[in-house]
Parts: sequence; structure tokens; C-alpha cells
Amino acid sequence: MRVVHYVNQFQAGLGGEEAADAPVQRHDGAVGPGRLLEGLLGEDHEIVATVSCGDDRAASGPETIDEVLAQVTEAGAELLVAGPAFSSGRYGLACGRLVAAAAARGLPAVTAMHPDNPGVDEAGAGVVLASGAAAREMKASMQALAPAAVKVAAGEPVTAADGRIGRVPRRNALADRSSAARAVDLALARLGGDTDGSEISPGEVDAVTPADPLGDPTMATIGLATEGGLVPAGNPDRLEAARATRWERYSTAGLSALSAGEWISVDGGFSTASANADPNRMVPLDAARELEQHQRVGRLSDAYVVTTGNGAPVATARRFGADWADELQREGVMAVVLTAT
Repeated sequence: MRVVHYVNQFQAGLGGEEAADAPVQRHDGAVGPGRLLEGLLGEDHEIVATVSCGDDRAASGPETIDEVLAQVTEAGAELLVAGPAFSSGRYGLACGRLVAAAAARGLPAVTAMHPDNPGVDEAGAGVVLASGAAAREMKASMQALAPAAVKVAAGEPVTAADGRIGRVPRRNALADRSSAARAVDLALARLGGDTDGSEISPGEVDAVTPADPLGDPTMATIGLATEGGLVPAGNPDRLEAARATRWERYSTAGLSALSAGEWISVDGGFSTASANADPNRMVPLDAARELEQHQRVGRLSDAYVVTTGNGAPVATARRFGADWADELQREGVMAVVLTAT
């Protein structure tokens, strides 16, 4: 079977963030991690081509996904394998959208990424396997991806037992009783006071009550916060680039703005070039100082709080948010400007 493998610029060996805008390219045979994948797929499957694209370009819009898919089709693919994308957000989005587009056109497609990757929700009818969080788990991730890819190629179902995550297309099945009879039973149960009975499991979504608006901003202390990983140059406290386990607090006392070269973003989930060129894009100290000088707000807090949101589990993000609220309230902060990537 003819297999085409999709990878980003890192895995294709084209470079790091400096190559994030690399165009769509097709390479003969297996490249980089594709060599490991080909060995695991077995002799009945050959990676005839590898298609690569920079993360920024691949995530920029549907036309790039169409361009990638055109290269996959021209290579005569009978199966598309994308990734693994691990926790890389842009790479995951590209992989998810690519397998969704391929599956919609009838081409068997499978990818792998960490369950917290936003690309999981983009995969449509494409198959997504759970991978490790980082490239150091490449071997184990490929060992799970390869047998699932073989199943996809053979038209066999891939289930949670195989490591499948994300949405699974519903399949029709015969029930013992008609939908009309079941609906009557549910209606009678509801009339009897059962408010929980249902054949559909609703998703769990947090409900957050908005805070009351400020009565008088000119009397308020305003705080700054970001999940964009902006830290002093050199990252002295070693804030993680992804799946951060902590947050930091950095002083802005006496500063009218954040200077390029003195502050950098260590977030591994987006291209940091613009943020590093002007750190005020991430933490808008310059604009906030202007509001302070014109007495549009009372005063700014003397520090900002920061973590890296890339790959953050919801439970961790919730804990950081509670920590931030406690910290800021102790300082008398009444409102916060929170920036995100």
C-alpha cells in the first residue's frame, strides 16, 4: 500500500521557528521520523513520499491544507499518516485539518497528538491517536500510531482500545425498541421527576459568572497577566515552554515599556518573533502606562503574572487562575488585563 507521510518543518529537517513559514514541499520516500514509521508499518506498506510545510503556513488557512492534500494525491497515496504532532498547537491544527479533509474525500487518514492538543477537535472523520506530549516520546507514539494506521488502511474500526481519542463517528445499530417507545419512556420519566435520564451524554462545560464592571476605573488598581510565556531574557526561572507546572511574577516598577532584547517569550506553541521584537504586544505595559499617565485608571500594579498556556490541562489552568486571583487581590488589584496567544 502506498503511504504518504505529512510532517512539519522540524521533523522534515528544514529548521526550527526560522523555517515556520516554509512552503509545501514533497520529498521522495520516508524522511525523519517517517523512517521509523515505515519500519513499524511492515513490508506491505511503503512510504512513497513525505509532504512537509512550516507550522505558521500550514495553520494559516484552508488553502494551504488544500495544497498539501494536492501533493498527497499526486503522490498516489492510498493512506495518509500525519505527525505525530505531540503538544505542538500549530502542527496539531494542521494535522487535524489535513486528516479531516482527506477523510472527507475518501482517503483513509490517521494522525497522532497529545489529547490536550487543539488539533484533536479539528480532525472530523479522520482518526486521531493519543501520542506523548513531546518528541522524546516519538518511539512509543509511533508504536501506537503504526498498527492503528494499518487498521485504517484495511477499513477496520479503530477504537479507544487502540488509543483513539477525539470524536468518533456515530454508526447506526439496531435497538431492541423503537425510538418512539423509548421517547415515551423518557417523557414519562421526566414527568415523574427524573431530570437526569437521557440517551445523550452532555459535555461538561464550565459556567463562569462575569465579574461586576468597575464602578470608577480612575480609582482602580489594574493588573497585567499573560499566558504567553513572557519572561526576562535568559528565562532565569526556567519557565517551561509547554505544560507549565508553575507561574511567575515579574516587577515592572519604574518601567514605561518593555524593551526588545530584555524580555522574551518562551512559549513553544506559537511563533514568538513578533512578541520578542516588541514585548508590549504580549504584556501591554506601554499602553497601560499611557492610561495611567492620563488618569484613565488609578494606577498599575508593580508587577505582572505569567505562565505558559501551551498544552496546559484545564485543571492546571484553573489552579493557576485561582492562584493569580489570590495574589492580585492581596495587592489590591481590582481588574486585570489578561493577554493570550
